[in-house]
Amino acid sequence: MKKSRKTKKFFKNGSLHLMMMPALILLLIYNYIPLAGNIMAFQKFNPSKGFFHSKWVGLKNFQYVFHLPDIYQVIWNTFYIAILKIIMGIVIPVIVALLLNEIRKMKFKRTIQTMIYFPHFLSWVILAGVFVDVLSPSNGVIGKAFTALGLEPIFFLGDSKWFPYTMVLTDTWKEFGYGTIVYLAALTGIDPSLYEAAVMDGANRWKQTLHVTLPGILPIVMLMSILAMGNIFNAGFDQIFNMYSPQVYSTGDILDTLVYRIGMLDAQYGVATAIGLFKSVISFAMLGISYMVAYKYTDYRVF
Repeated sequence: MKKSRKTKKFFKNGSLHLMMMPALILLLIYNYIPLAGNIMAFQKFNPSKGFFHSKWVGLKNFQYVFHLPDIYQVIWNTFYIAILKIIMGIVIPVIVALLLNEIRKMKFKRTIQTMIYFPHFLSWVILAGVFVDVLSPSNGVIGKAFTALGLEPIFFLGDSKWFPYTMVLTDTWKEFGYGTIVYLAALTGIDPSLYEAAVMDGANRWKQTLHVTLPGILPIVMLMSILAMGNIFNAGFDQIFNMYSPQVYSTGDILDTLVYRIGMLDAQYGVATAIGLFKSVISFAMLGISYMVAYKYTDYRVF
């Protein structure tokens, strides 16, 4: 009886299952089947011999990785840039969402929203070219502004001291508008009667924001912060690859760009896979921890 009910339920939702099939097939092809390639991390991989005939070296690739002269600096760079992006990616969208919530003219509000959403849909290939020109110390707008003020222009993309912060700020500029969507949705869920009660108690707009709005969206802010822990080693390959150079490797080289150089340029496929696998294991562990913390403190469930 139970089996027949499950069968009927499956066929009843058959159209929904069919709609899911293309996405599931793409997920299987591009996300799950390539996981078999992780075996290269334990081989001296030779493309002509393939997975089954390449020499097995065990953990030697991992030993080689952790004896690279700059590996710990690269790990620190990845963590540092990623954590700054996470912090800015939460603080700035919350502030902008609060400001947008104060706009009463809907046409003006929608115009502003469209303008700040737009950069999210541009690729880093395009934006990198724009920022290279804008941040140029000799011909860029920023460089000329420094010169006009009597200051020495800063080479933001060529100075290792400034490069990480340039990556964080440019990434925040690109993504903060899109990041406000979640917080604007949270703001609509706040009970209007709370604002009415605050007004009756003599609270001005600042007091209302402090004592009603912020507490109202705090659970969502906590949830987004906790879930962001899973990206603690994702510093943004597309952005950094298109904007960095050898002169900023000391502070701008991250695990993903190191994998690219070792794997694609030096053809050390096993070593590159070992680095990628190390990063994936740490990210998976952090993602699991973040979901457990999210479930405990915000009652968030994946399933």
